[in-house]
Amino acid sequence: MSDRDWEVVIGMEVHVQPRTRSKMFCGCAIAELNAAPNTHVCEICLGMPGVLPVPNKAAIEACLKTALALNCEIPRHTKFDRKNYMYPDLPKGYQISQYDLPMSLNGYLVVGARTVRIRRVHLEEDTGKLIHAGDKLHKAWESYVDLNRAGVPLMEIVSEPDLRSADEARDYAMELQTLLRTLGASNADMEKGQLRAEPNISIRRAGSEELGVKTELKNINSFRALHRAILYEVERQTQVLESGGSVVQETRGWSESEQRTFSQRSKEFADDYRYFPEPDIPPLELDRAWIEELRAALPELPGARRGRLVTQYALSSSDAARIVADRSLADLFEEAAAAGAPAKQTANWIVGEIAPTGKLPSGKNLAELVRLVGDGSITRDQGREVLMESVETGRTPAEIVAEHGYAQLSDVSELRVLAEAVIDSNPKAAADFRAGRKQAMQALMADLRKRAPQANPKIANELLLKLLG
Repeated sequence: MSDRDWEVVIGMEVHVQPRTRSKMFCGCAIAELNAAPNTHVCEICLGMPGVLPVPNKAAIEACLKTALALNCEIPRHTKFDRKNYMYPDLPKGYQISQYDLPMSLNGYLVVGARTVRIRRVHLEEDTGKLIHAGDKLHKAWESYVDLNRAGVPLMEIVSEPDLRSADEARDYAMELQTLLRTLGASNADMEKGQLRAEPNISIRRAGSEELGVKTELKNINSFRALHRAILYEVERQTQVLESGGSVVQETRGWSESEQRTFSQRSKEFADDYRYFPEPDIPPLELDRAWIEELRAALPELPGARRGRLVTQYALSSSDAARIVADRSLADLFEEAAAAGAPAKQTANWIVGEIAPTGKLPSGKNLAELVRLVGDGSITRDQGREVLMESVETGRTPAEIVAEHGYAQLSDVSELRVLAEAVIDSNPKAAADFRAGRKQAMQALMADLRKRAPQANPKIANELLLKLLG
């Protein structure tokens, strides 16, 4: 099969848990992952007769902020609907969702060179969780239900089928995560189920305008799994069609252990859900002044900030992307730069040392640390130790350096003696370097750092080069 024979078409449904303290229509607290089953439930989220749901304003605000950041239109009126289906993890027998009057419509998100149209961003409630346990040998199976998640608010972000590869789908989901975290609308932690990606995948003959039959992959909880699942599903559909078969519209799951998709159930259509307006919640009128207040309060969005960091601070596109992916890192970078730290060196410290640990110093302390390392007062290794102590204690790098007596060895005569000893002790590496194998310098510098961790690496490197001729 040639790659030119088929075109991949992907639309994304992404479920996001807004950052709220309580559920969508009741006062139950959002349970932690390790909470005892069925301990965060009440009459409302269990769907008992005679109870009345009340919409969560914080969830509505998070949804509207997300929609505005995605350039969506916000209608004046919206409503909730009942989506009827019977599963054990849905005790009411229906889900409160939105159908024909969602909270927003017709937006877009720019991801790299592609503009992905956003069909809608709406609110609904989550279902519970089914837990299956069994013994294949004795064929004894039991199923349990934990309803702590039943009623937890969810935003559903639905795109048009504008994505054309697994790479694009993964990048789209990652850009959404960055946007949501920048807004403060959601923590969007995939491992905790706060962001779940559900790609709708089909293929069609290259040049065709007609969409193929799609399959939906449910509840994928990592970017790597999303990428691999799409690649597998595209190959599976290709093989089905090339062998003369037909793709069936269905919902499929992803098995991480087996690295394959598998059929779960036939895909329902809108008519199967028998939507009708939720009788216990009146339609909502979205005040125009409130919408404009939310719009005015939006922070600088990731795409704009990445571009500005590249232009204003001459950062590489990759460094800007890594920093902007976490708003706290981007704020730290700009605070340190405002305090006089060189931009490139500051970015290196944030990307290489701070981001992996998640422990942030103040911008002023980071700027001071970068200057101490940059002017040769301390080595990079000493700088790492100073950084950790500064984060843990809040003390300034200068205070820590003075207390520990850190100093960088920059005396040329002392370093020359060290460099000569290193060359004498490593004749093979020295010969390799003189023969043109430049990577041999790494072994020589490693030995020098081992002998004198406080050695100024720039001066030491220059001396080794001079002595090696």
